[in-house]
Amino acid sequence: MDLGRHLRYFLVVAREGHFGDAAAELGIAQPALSQSVRRLEAELGVTLFDRSRRRVRLTAAGRLLVDQAREVVAGEARLRETMRRVRDGEVATLRVGVPPGTPAVALRGLLDGMAGQAPGLDVNVGAMTGAELVRALGEGSVDTGLVTAPFDGSGLVSEPVHRVEVGAVVPRGAPWARAGRVDLADLAGEDLVVAPRREAPEWFERVLAVCREHGWVPPRVHEAEGAEFLSGLVLAGRGTALATESTAVREPRLAWRPLVGAPLHQRTEAVRPARGAHPGASVFAGVAARVLAEPADRGEPIGGHPGNRPWSLVYGGGPLPQPG
Repeated sequence: MDLGRHLRYFLVVAREGHFGDAAAELGIAQPALSQSVRRLEAELGVTLFDRSRRRVRLTAAGRLLVDQAREVVAGEARLRETMRRVRDGEVATLRVGVPPGTPAVALRGLLDGMAGQAPGLDVNVGAMTGAELVRALGEGSVDTGLVTAPFDGSGLVSEPVHRVEVGAVVPRGAPWARAGRVDLADLAGEDLVVAPRREAPEWFERVLAVCREHGWVPPRVHEAEGAEFLSGLVLAGRGTALATESTAVREPRLAWRPLVGAPLHQRTEAVRPARGAHPGASVFAGVAARVLAEPADRGEPIGGHPGNRPWSLVYGGGPLPQPG
């Protein structure tokens, strides 16, 4: 019995809740998919789906199987990919995923640090959102990378490498720009601008939950991909953004203000497979922790402090200008 294939089919049906939709996604006939699931049920001696309704539902056994099935499927994918790399002579390469907005100076620091710690290792870096990285790690197409916590880490291990406070990004003429700290409850009635759910679903939900807990239920949530687009929406009056200070430092018409009680921190973690991880992955985690902990020296870390601002001649280093 091809257990890996049957488990892959099972997971697609579990996600879609419909045999027809799952078959279409897999590109196979529905009868073949149904037969595969029944063979899996017979092999395991349990019923995995309640088929009494129009859309199938997982049974208790099915719900218990989902996480373990993901680990088995991911492990098989990583095993095949590892063996392919051995066969093709690629084991001397560490494939790394980093957030698309990683500053150039931080990326240089990561590459220089890896060159110093593992001089014989070829480090191949690509830009990936958190969701893309987690998926790639499960498939075995990436060895390690940086992701914003929380995230769905089934079958993965992670190490915290950086932590930075999240605050409010507002136009400099806004009332909140003159405050030392912004109370989330005072933002009632304001729309929220935040990074897209698809990039980091768990982080997106965490931000909304903290807003609700502190008395702000935004009428609308605008998902902004990238710092430039987020800044543009705030400047256009489409809402207040919750982001790190580094998001706003390049735009002189924006101000970043910390939140009362500091309820939100963006935590970056280095993540790798729990089993069969590339030996260079743990080295990368150590390098990332060191590089991202040096904001004062580098001036432009992930989510760090801005350093010298080129518009200081306009706004100076003292209080913010008053509107009007």
